[in-house]
Amino acid sequence: MTEEPTEVLYALGQQHRIVGISGFTVRPSEARRDKPKVSAFTSAKLDRILALEPDLAIGFSDLQADIAQALIKAGVEVWISNHRSVPGILGYIRRLGAMVGAAQAAEAYAGKAEAHIEAVRAAAAKLPRRPKVYFEEWDEPPITGIRWVAELVRIAGGDDIFPELAEKSLGRDRILADPLEPARRSPDIVIGSWCGKKFRPEKVAARPGWQDVPAVRDGELHEVKSPIILQPGPAALFDGLDALHAIIKSWAGRPLTA
Repeated sequence: MTEEPTEVLYALGQQHRIVGISGFTVRPSEARRDKPKVSAFTSAKLDRILALEPDLAIGFSDLQADIAQALIKAGVEVWISNHRSVPGILGYIRRLGAMVGAAQAAEAYAGKAEAHIEAVRAAAAKLPRRPKVYFEEWDEPPITGIRWVAELVRIAGGDDIFPELAEKSLGRDRILADPLEPARRSPDIVIGSWCGKKFRPEKVAARPGWQDVPAVRDGELHEVKSPIILQPGPAALFDGLDALHAIIKSWAGRPLTA
């Protein structure tokens, strides 16, 4: 019922166990071709799920509580994970692998992710300076990045400008009441990942009171596509982390401006 278990199970060679997927799934691409789409994120086609006779339904977060309840009432066993951190993602890979009898493969895959994280962390430590980064998950209203995103920004070589909000698991608790607050914190880089819609840097640059923000002044307004950063699975640890590091590395290599 969400993207990350599909990506993990394919990576572990366990794709034959999957009978249906979320319509938001994009990784791996063959999953969209080979598996029926039976859910969105906050809604699901209960009749189509039941017709598949699953042994287990897998979802993520309290946002899928209603779907989980309906499936449980229909007699389906349900596992809802609720991890929100980089260590949580690594633990999730290991738990899911163990559940399908692929603990050894899951341990190897999690180890590969850990090695990649450490390689990026080491590369980031060699950069000459660290930027202040504003990560925006949504624009109307502005919502700041969730915990695993803030952690990945730090690993990639930057510092999230809203660390106090990153700890809040629910998006509604990361809504900024004052849209000028990011500007006051003077981010060097703005990264948008507007959860399914295209990031528009020109809209950010045109926000009242943002003209003197370093990121706007220097043209450091970037998009990281939501499928590789806003789902708490392997994509964030590999492609998402690499995208963040590439942006930060490019910024760190630019000449300092007055």
